[in-house]
Amino acid sequence: MDLLWFILIGIAAGWLAGQITKGGGFGLVGDLVVGVIGALLGGFLFSAIGLATYGLLGSLFTATVGAVVLLYGLKLIKR
Repeated sequence: MDLLWFILIGIAAGWLAGQITKGGGFGLVGDLVVGVIGALLGGFLFSAIGLATYGLLGSLFTATVGAVVLLYGLKLIKR
């Protein structure tokens, strides 16, 4: 069941990050990949600065922040 929540949060976070950064999603698989990598990156960044989130909304927030950072980083590298 935890894997299912991880996948659903990854999809939602990837979609939200796409809306925040460029105004569109990346398709189901693209949103999932961006969201999962964003969740890992967000967890690393939050632990590095000493922040912790709890619950479903906390996980979604962490994954979304990580995904936005990932997309902005990729946009900077692409230039």
